[in-house]
Amino acid sequence: MGLPPEGAVLNFVVRMVVPMRREFGRSLDVQRFLHEPEYAAAVLEQALASRDQRLRDYAEYVKRHMGGAREVDAPRAPHRPAASPAGGDTVPAAFDAAAEAAPPLAPTEPTEPTEATEPTEAELRARMLKKYTDGLR
Repeated sequence: MGLPPEGAVLNFVVRMVVPMRREFGRSLDVQRFLHEPEYAAAVLEQALASRDQRLRDYAEYVKRHMGGAREVDAPRAPHRPAASPAGGDTVPAAFDAAAEAAPPLAPTEPTEPTEATEPTEAELRARMLKKYTDGLR
């Protein structure tokens, strides 16, 4: 599970601190960066002009995601148009062809629960030893 968008932005801003100090001698104040848009814009502008590719990548990411989550990195669902007001179907032919090509779903039959039996000591030992013999090269 990844960080929420604001956590990821904070993570990249913190990663920018050391490269900014190394290359530009600038002490990046993370709290000020997050709360003052003018300061953030100045820092990002300077970071984008860096010789360090990682710092430029960090700055590009932060610039894209400042102010909250954007749909830049979010995967987009295919757009499926709604039915037309006249009641006609406006689904593209590609969706119809894909639906026809897919096999129909078979109804699942309820299965009766099998009786759970306790494994014997020999079976447990065999399972334990199998872990070690299967992994050998």
